[in-house]
Amino acid sequence: MAKKNTNTYCGTGHRKTSVARVTLTPGKGKITVNGQDVKDYLPFEVLVMDLCQPLDLTNTRDMFDVDAKVKGGGFSGQTGAIRHGITKALLEYDSTTPADSENSFRKTLKAAGFITRDPRKKERKKPGLKKARRAPQFSKR
Repeated sequence: MAKKNTNTYCGTGHRKTSVARVTLTPGKGKITVNGQDVKDYLPFEVLVMDLCQPLDLTNTRDMFDVDAKVKGGGFSGQTGAIRHGITKALLEYDSTTPADSENSFRKTLKAAGFITRDPRKKERKKPGLKKARRAPQFSKR
């Protein structure tokens, strides 16, 4: 996604069936998801912690305000999509700052596994089975 202005960094994240458009703007660390505060939108504190991991890892939690528009999936998928979007936006911010390979966000985020999109999705139901892999009970007679 392209930058809106010089102080805005955008990233698109995906997880399961969720898609998140994340915008980072310089600020005090306020996080909003679909127009609501993150604590009001996400029901579990663990999900909020999971969402903030890229910011904590790069020590930029109090540098940026995060605005995320997310749709599709459930809370867990949406959290993963926002985290992926935040990571991409941080990489965009890092590419605009002077190059210093030692303090690069990419190296830190890659080691934590945040850059790679998690490809796992719900498997489709197969014909003759009750669910994706659950077969009907076998009866000998």
